[in-house]
Amino acid sequence: MAKLSAINKNNKRIKLSNRYYSKRKKLKNIIMNKKLSLEERFKAQQKLSKMPRNSSKIRVMNRCQITGRPHGVYRKLKISRIALRQLGLEGKIPGMVKSSW
Repeated sequence: MAKLSAINKNNKRIKLSNRYYSKRKKLKNIIMNKKLSLEERFKAQQKLSKMPRNSSKIRVMNRCQITGRPHGVYRKLKISRIALRQLGLEGKIPGMVKSSW
């Protein structure tokens, strides 16, 4: 099980990134628009840099929903390889069987 503080910090980042998503997207569109003046784009860049760092989506870590493990997480399932194996062994995932030969 991962440290509870690390899980809570990541959850806080997720909430912040969801809250600021539309605002950040608008500012990024202004910054990337080459038809606007350099001053307008620069002001948009300054506003973007004044926003909280953790509001960026790139700062969110993919963590296992069961254990909170940060590495070896399958994106589609949102669980780690270890949790997936454990659920497979318990027979909780339909069609999944432990290989044996």
